[in-house]
Amino acid sequence: MIVGLIDDLVAAASLGAWLYLLAARGSFWRIQAPSQPAQSGAVKSICVIIPARNEEQTVAEAVKSLRPFPVIVVDDHSSDRTAAIASEAGASVIQAGPLPAGWSGKLWAISEGLKHARSLSPDYLLLTDADIVHAPDNVAGLVSRAETENLDLVSWMVKLQCRSFAETLLIPAFVFFFFMLYPPNWVARQDRKTAAAAGGCILIRPEALDRIGGIEAIRGEIIDDCALARAVKRSGGRIWLGVTEETHSIRGYASFAEIRAMISRTAFAQLHHSALLLFLTILGMAVVYIAPPVLSFTRSPIASDCGFAAWLLMTICYAPALRFYNRSAFWAPLLPLIALFYISATVHSAIAYWTGRGGEWKGRIQDERH
Repeated sequence: MIVGLIDDLVAAASLGAWLYLLAARGSFWRIQAPSQPAQSGAVKSICVIIPARNEEQTVAEAVKSLRPFPVIVVDDHSSDRTAAIASEAGASVIQAGPLPAGWSGKLWAISEGLKHARSLSPDYLLLTDADIVHAPDNVAGLVSRAETENLDLVSWMVKLQCRSFAETLLIPAFVFFFFMLYPPNWVARQDRKTAAAAGGCILIRPEALDRIGGIEAIRGEIIDDCALARAVKRSGGRIWLGVTEETHSIRGYASFAEIRAMISRTAFAQLHHSALLLFLTILGMAVVYIAPPVLSFTRSPIASDCGFAAWLLMTICYAPALRFYNRSAFWAPLLPLIALFYISATVHSAIAYWTGRGGEWKGRIQDERH
């Protein structure tokens, strides 16, 4: 009897959670590219900064997609031909100095690039990654949105590669979970504290960067994109986040292990390295994602009905993310299984941090335990 009561309560909690997520979480699940604003008449100068560490496979395409804008590639102590290839593609290449204590590698590289960009006195800075290929009108579209809506920071969640079986199963969920944490509608509202950006494509006004104390203000952050957006919004700046179909990443994840490493790099930092928050996250994910399909097959009518209803709402919420990635909605009922993978990646992230391997990226430990 007690077990049946617990099942009923958990199933009811799952259903309540999905009713809230569907109806009151900023419509985060409506993942679709927004319409482009009308082009502004003013011509604005742009300077692009790309931090790059061992990116010889992708950096040339990234640089070429951004020409004729001035592109600064900051070579972050690469051991391959990143610098030479970026230069051949038309970028101005500088070498990052030795990494100072307290800085993340990416933010130090951006800081080094900013020293050179300032001499150009640009109206906007575009911070992007060495694996991002930009659509021909992408930068103009970002500037138009910033100008017409008086925004200080504009960011795209670019379209991630989704070809392998592992990517098809897990990448749409990555975007789904990100927007669940940071609903774009809430990000854009001044009356909400929610702030986020996607580090692959951020357009920012130099004066907004100055207002927060420069990139140095967030120098140790491992989740640097959201930290930057949060700092800009707290300073009174206006920010915006959306998704784009045309600008995309060419970094592939052929295996489940590669995607786990990508998630693991920042997952425990997202939880502020708290064992309590890790436990609560696992518990919450289990109730919201794992319990509905499990309880759908119990003998209790209440647990079974509530569990099935929650699973159905989950499937409905997830379908737009699959549609955005041109994947069949038949993948949607597998979201509980996908959530289980993300739980394991988060646990892996915590173990990596506790064992001195936190935030590992291309041979560099970026999230050291203190």
